[in-house]
Amino acid sequence: MSIDWNSFTPWASLAGGLAIGLATALYLLGNGRIAGIAGIVGAPWRALLARAPLKAHRGSLAFIGGLLLAPWAWRLWAPWPAVSVDVGPGALIAAGLLVGIGVRLGNGCTSGHGVCGLSRLSLRSLVNVLAFMGAGFVTVFVLRHLV
Repeated sequence: MSIDWNSFTPWASLAGGLAIGLATALYLLGNGRIAGIAGIVGAPWRALLARAPLKAHRGSLAFIGGLLLAPWAWRLWAPWPAVSVDVGPGALIAAGLLVGIGVRLGNGCTSGHGVCGLSRLSLRSLVNVLAFMGAGFVTVFVLRHLV
């Protein structure tokens, strides 16, 4: 294994981690809710499906807006990162569906359990993080070495 030192960005990574930590702490302090993206994105969708007013989900909609605007704000200071997708659309759709199923089964996503849950020392979040990290390791191993 070798490290691509030209792509090593500890200061940008530290700034990103601090921004995520600050955003989740402010969301918790301001709304009394965990900043789990699956729950934040799912709440307005559930309201729409139930034909309920979206008024109660202003905070979620603002958070989603911030998620959508963040890459454009990044673009003000740095170029877009290079993106390479080595699989076809069928594999991407299958992966998305599997992630969605995992989010429902685990009652939350990586941001809710990994960022917020672990910082609150939640045992349930620790088990979920170990499960999805383990599944990711196994998936990469199988796809890179066995398939």
